[in-house]
Amino acid sequence: MKENTNFEFEQLQLSDEMKKTIGEMGYKEATPIQYKAIPYVLEGRDVIGQAQTGTGKTAAIGIPIIEKIDDESKKLQSIILCPTRELAMQFAKEMKKLSAHKRKLKVTPIYGGGSIDAQIRELKRGTQVVVGTPGRVMDHMRRGTLKLNDINMLALDEADEMLNMGFVEDIETILKETPEERQTLLFSATMPKAILDITKKYQKEPKLVKVVKKELSTSNIEQKYFVVKQKDKVELLTRLMVISNPKLAVVFCNTKKMVDELVVQLQSRGLFADAIHGDLSQNQRDKVMNKFRKGIMQILVATDVVARGIDVDDVEAVFNYDLPQFEEYYVHRIGRTGRAGREGKAFTFVSSREIRKLREIERYTKMKISEDKIPSKEQVEEIKAERFLQDVKEVVAEQVPSKYYDYIKQLTKDGLNETVLAAGLLKMYMESRDNKSEELENNIEGSAKENGAEEGMSRLFVNLGRKQKVTTGDFVNNIAREARIKGKEIGKIDIYEKYSFIEVPIELSEKVINKVNGIKIKGNKVRIEQSNSRK
Repeated sequence: MKENTNFEFEQLQLSDEMKKTIGEMGYKEATPIQYKAIPYVLEGRDVIGQAQTGTGKTAAIGIPIIEKIDDESKKLQSIILCPTRELAMQFAKEMKKLSAHKRKLKVTPIYGGGSIDAQIRELKRGTQVVVGTPGRVMDHMRRGTLKLNDINMLALDEADEMLNMGFVEDIETILKETPEERQTLLFSATMPKAILDITKKYQKEPKLVKVVKKELSTSNIEQKYFVVKQKDKVELLTRLMVISNPKLAVVFCNTKKMVDELVVQLQSRGLFADAIHGDLSQNQRDKVMNKFRKGIMQILVATDVVARGIDVDDVEAVFNYDLPQFEEYYVHRIGRTGRAGREGKAFTFVSSREIRKLREIERYTKMKISEDKIPSKEQVEEIKAERFLQDVKEVVAEQVPSKYYDYIKQLTKDGLNETVLAAGLLKMYMESRDNKSEELENNIEGSAKENGAEEGMSRLFVNLGRKQKVTTGDFVNNIAREARIKGKEIGKIDIYEKYSFIEVPIELSEKVINKVNGIKIKGNKVRIEQSNSRK
């Protein structure tokens, strides 16, 4: 029997608040370590998690801890130990995101190099979760500013790294200061004897959850990255599509919303693109994949939730439009190309602030990703011209109908020679395409801004379009009725194939979103939200 590789968060016994948070963060599918570990932690079991960096361990630890915290109490209930300041800061940041709908829950990072006085003030105000490095945690314990007597959950992240850094005695001291009946979670990439000794001494019948990283042969995949601003990504993607000219390409985004909006932009530029993500029914996914396999559609824009289901041998290029959330996802994404012994290309778009994350991907995958320069408009134009001329040669090699010769003869009578005439026709062809591209680029730039509408109006994204047979009247009538506003207050409505953009007064946008989200129009559930901002 084939092992199930689709791990939906919906299948886990999580609270509605946590499901909402996960959805807002753009996640739908849990990584293997999350899917396997979270249920045991929620049951109150001690857990040993063996998994490497980039497998989603932070959420595997953080989600169940947040679920079990009593946020009505200001007592410190959980402590998470990390080997370095950077990891502690990163872990605490992720915990704060995951606890977005638990307003009373407070997460406090404590680490060396930070102001200890500021940390003391934070601890005195009350916090339920501390994320810290062993050395600074010990320092606060000695000062009496951190008391562990109410701890019921303790987690060790990157345990083997902490041991390598000489923290074994500190860890044991901290463990001894916590109540014996606490729940203990230990996550580590490797399991040396020192780690096993800790598990035997401080854990009770722990459940072992092990995730082995899949190796990927990448010798036939050319990997490049481009440093690019968010607002310039669409233009870069368009240029790379022209230059690389893949038979089929897959573009990965981190959220369903980004997938939907990018497809609109690509379609507006005349590219054959469509979306596939977790919000589509299986029937809809099948239809999109059939079009993609047959080459009717050149570009498939997808989220990670469906990455493993894209099993098409002719994919010649993969674009990481967004840098993946986890290193493991990078492996799954680029594995969509270079299949069956074919050559493949993987292009990754990063901001200057994401270079460090890219280096982590390189370390995790043990692969080198080379930086490339963004191709200029001149380069793109030259390639377009070469391909056009090649197409002309192929047409000329066949029998051209006599009427076309007659058109040209009319022009040569006016004194134009064939060379000048051909150059003029080529110029017209190239400029018409460039002008159209620039015009569309400007339009897209405007629509992508949060208030890229008329002054005083807010632009909203709706998940319904012509395919669902909705009309301007459908939107006006339903929005006016549900939000109890006047139809004339609704501004411009742009309806695309599968999506729409609607403008409403800024002061009414929140009300419209709250009242209209979840209603049905022509039997289709509405998802309406602010259009993405590009800065």
